[in-house]
Amino acid sequence: MTQRILLIYTGGTIGMMEDPRSGSLVPLDFDHILEHVPELNRFRVQLGVHAFAEPMDSSDAEVAHWQEIAGIIRDQYTAYDGFVVLHGTDTMAYSASALSFMLSNLAKPIVFTGSQVPIGRIRTDGKENLITAVEIAAARRDGSPVVQEVCICFQAHLFRGNRTMKYSTEEFDAFRSPNCPPLADIGIHIFYMHDGLIRPAGPFTVDSRMDTRVGILKVFPGMQEDMLRAVLLDSGLKGIILETYGSGNAPRIPWFIRLLEEALRNGLVVVNVSQCAEGFVEQGRYKTSQDLARIGVTGGADMTTEAALAKLMHLLGQELTIEEVRRQMVADLRGELRTFSSR
Repeated sequence: MTQRILLIYTGGTIGMMEDPRSGSLVPLDFDHILEHVPELNRFRVQLGVHAFAEPMDSSDAEVAHWQEIAGIIRDQYTAYDGFVVLHGTDTMAYSASALSFMLSNLAKPIVFTGSQVPIGRIRTDGKENLITAVEIAAARRDGSPVVQEVCICFQAHLFRGNRTMKYSTEEFDAFRSPNCPPLADIGIHIFYMHDGLIRPAGPFTVDSRMDTRVGILKVFPGMQEDMLRAVLLDSGLKGIILETYGSGNAPRIPWFIRLLEEALRNGLVVVNVSQCAEGFVEQGRYKTSQDLARIGVTGGADMTTEAALAKLMHLLGQELTIEEVRRQMVADLRGELRTFSSR
């Protein structure tokens, strides 16, 4: 049976060309991309295309773009067997994380990919990434899609979208998934880690509500009280991703703890994730994190900053109570984290 795959072109380096006047990279029309990948016509798949009316550089990505992608998938879900999203690399991990929370109980693959080099250049990585993404989106096993979740396909690996971060601006193998093994290794053959793939537990639904009143605060030596007060108490934010040292450690400066405690009492959701790419937040393991646990900061386990931010936006958009948001932040909703006891 021929698989129907929808290519959703949002923009990004994979579809860019050099502006002859400025020398900078600007998005081009999607038809030019297909001209450079005639191999797609050799697949036993039926390809459809949906291109953004105005292709974006992924540095310009907004929540509205995530909602547009989710809306396209919702509207075309029954018509296609899989989806490939062409997206810029700079914010791909944010977008893939957001889509993983917006789309519940997926029974079809959503594969994000892109490139480090425009597809029109001789040494482009975009051609291989796109071909592989389409092959993965069309892959079947025992009559069902092999992949049934939001992923990022880049070079030698297929990663869970909400476990991924951009690691390099130079390497073709630009993404890493430090706390979750790849869903597939890509070489001459594609070897899937079937036991690690998510399967739906109910009917497919889409909820693209997101609350953008959130922020990211990175702990650093020399932080000033006035700056922290402005972020925690005077900004109107409803949630903060607090990037701490090591396994969730932060300064024990009295004013720092006092401001956090006041913000928490005011209803701010504070989620503790590590600045380290790999590892686990374990509040209370060291004295420098005991105060955070005591005052009610939510431990972010081994979530990436990208996933934690998207998840917090999603939960705050669901009109839940603050306590329910805090509980759901530490629950594994889409494979985005593992609890400490399961390590």
